[in-house]
Amino acid sequence: MTSELTIHTAGDAASPTVVVLHGLTDAGDNFPDLVHRWQQDWRIVAPSMRGHGTSPRFRDDELGGTAELMLADVLAVLDDQPEPVVLLGHSMGGALALRAAVARPAAVRALVLEDPPRADGGASPAEHAAGFLAFVEGVSARVAHGELDALVTESAWSPPEARAWARCKPQVQRDYLRRGLHLGRESWADLVSRLTVPTLLVLPDRDSVGPAPDEPGPTNPLLRTVVVADAGHCVRRDQPDAYFEAVEGFLASALS
Repeated sequence: MTSELTIHTAGDAASPTVVVLHGLTDAGDNFPDLVHRWQQDWRIVAPSMRGHGTSPRFRDDELGGTAELMLADVLAVLDDQPEPVVLLGHSMGGALALRAAVARPAAVRALVLEDPPRADGGASPAEHAAGFLAFVEGVSARVAHGELDALVTESAWSPPEARAWARCKPQVQRDYLRRGLHLGRESWADLVSRLTVPTLLVLPDRDSVGPAPDEPGPTNPLLRTVVVADAGHCVRRDQPDAYFEAVEGFLASALS
């Protein structure tokens, strides 16, 4: 199956592949620092998820089943790869990566989850949709008014990361934010218990949407957890050195 998504690629086609999945309101070209750091050693495949970037929009009749359509999109990307991949996801992308690794374990060599939402199998509350919509409209308005450079200057992230993050916000499908925010029927606990691939869970020490490091939960000997200090939900952008040190150390061990 060939994916319909817009897919950004970098690196040498002969290198091992890492598929990276972005978070809600981001896009596949939102990993400039990762690409700069890894393109010598990895083939990087970064799709823009449906409703994001320049990928296809959800039809009106699809907005009640976005989680399943997004999962199918990710599985199509995995099926298009010539060999098993490292699968890495942030936030919404982490939720999708987790579901995909459970559905296609033979296609995934190792899994990295950056602060994935702790899904309980239910729909996202209405206030979440309203909050995301207001946030996207606010950033989009500033971009439209020529304030992209100001947004970059105000950010603590690297300029390439901040610019890519802001630039994609006008592209997000608004109807998806209003009516399509679903993470799937499976709960975090059920999915983690079914993992059969080495997995790293990267959590921040504040503003996390993921599971608390010390909360009771499913035990799986394949799951490791690292908490990055002085980081919020976007761990990779807040503390890039600590993030890459943790991920690269995990991959060196998991893939050896």
